[in-house]
Amino acid sequence: MNIRKATAVDALAVEALYRQLVAADNVQVSGERIEQVARDPNTVLLVVEENGVVHATALVSLCSDVMYGTQPFAVVENVVVDLAYRSVGMGRTLFASIEQLCVERDCSKIMLLSSATRADAHRFFEGVGLRGNTKRGFVKYRREFAKIEPA
Repeated sequence: MNIRKATAVDALAVEALYRQLVAADNVQVSGERIEQVARDPNTVLLVVEENGVVHATALVSLCSDVMYGTQPFAVVENVVVDLAYRSVGMGRTLFASIEQLCVERDCSKIMLLSSATRADAHRFFEGVGLRGNTKRGFVKYRREFAKIEPA
């Protein structure tokens, strides 16, 4: 098992993993966008490969903060392990790498959102030490942005 930063050649594999996560026609991953993300010093798209085949991915964004001096916090998004490779330690190994990255970058915390209906994923996240009972997440999607009336 090898964990590394994604490259442009991983675009189709990452897109296929995302399609396991969400059933949306507009999921589109391009090699060019992966290259753009790779140049961002505060964003890391990781993949887990075995025998040259990508089986898992996660996006880590390091967010600047002012609360704890210069410590950033991390937001982890789009965590996917291929259905055929779940429960074999791949996700746990991926999260160990994410945690190491966050230690190296002196992050104050790691946050992620997970769909409220993904009970298996929630058990996994709790199993790697994330707590689902300390904060509450809120999301507003783009299609809903214009629905706030000005005061």
